[in-house]
Amino acid sequence: MRALVTGGNGFVGRHLVAELQARGYETFVAGTGALEPGETAFELTDLASVRAVVDRVRPEIVFHLAAHASVADAARAPLETYAANVTGTAHVIEAIRTSDTPARLLFVSSAEVYGARSPAEMPLRETALPAPATIYAASKLAAEAIVLASVHTYGLRAIVVRPFNLIGPGQSDRFAVGAFAHRLARIAAGGPPLFPVGNLTAQRDFLDVRDAVRAFADLAERGTDGETYNLCSGVPKGVAELLRQLVFAARIGVEIREDPALMRPVDMPIAYGDNAKLRAATGWEPRLPLSRTLQDTYAAALALQEVSRVAASNETGHGG
Repeated sequence: MRALVTGGNGFVGRHLVAELQARGYETFVAGTGALEPGETAFELTDLASVRAVVDRVRPEIVFHLAAHASVADAARAPLETYAANVTGTAHVIEAIRTSDTPARLLFVSSAEVYGARSPAEMPLRETALPAPATIYAASKLAAEAIVLASVHTYGLRAIVVRPFNLIGPGQSDRFAVGAFAHRLARIAAGGPPLFPVGNLTAQRDFLDVRDAVRAFADLAERGTDGETYNLCSGVPKGVAELLRQLVFAARIGVEIREDPALMRPVDMPIAYGDNAKLRAATGWEPRLPLSRTLQDTYAAALALQEVSRVAASNETGHGG
């Protein structure tokens, strides 16, 4: 099976590439920024660029992950977000649709499309009416609509997946759990032990990225075209509990202190999803316990901190 992964050099994408290769897929990566050998640079907002990659790879399945993925960054740059997430998805579809060997598409959306919901509505199911409350969520819902409209209009073979909060080794500090892990790694490397925090009362649905990419591959193999699937653990966990477990994994002394400057109202005290539809379609289920996820996340952050330390030491001429 020939697979093309857009955004394959990102946090989720790298894990997906590893999963596909382990399954025997012939895997190709299209990404942006710093690329590894064998990866292809492309520009989502340029149809010719997207089409060139699809025509060259001639994939049987396209996993479309490439996007502006930060809620905060999307709010700061809405037009760029719409261009990448909405128009970019339309470009991927057009490139697939007009290819000599049209591929199946797995579009990675986001549970953000559900918007702010009351605790009484939990767990969120795919039948819940989307109500995006952020620029990022709006861009993802618009892209979903284009995907599903193309299924009905052109016969595009496509599936939509709505992941909840994905965490795991390699996550950047733009997201809460990744930020916690990287800050702990800096403290472990000799940084000051002060650990200011904001509101930690929220409960969210966290899932290991390695379990998530198994679901992507399972859906590509056994999912139903034209359907939308939640991807989640189905179990809410408190952010404070995740921080506690990360500190335990780090085994270092830290001074956790609430910072009024970081205290913001929580839009939803609790949010989690229902994964029954995904389970029924594929037999998938989460395998990795949260404790393992957090241990691995911290270990990866610590390793990156060491790489940065060695690089900085070499630049100043003191490497040994």
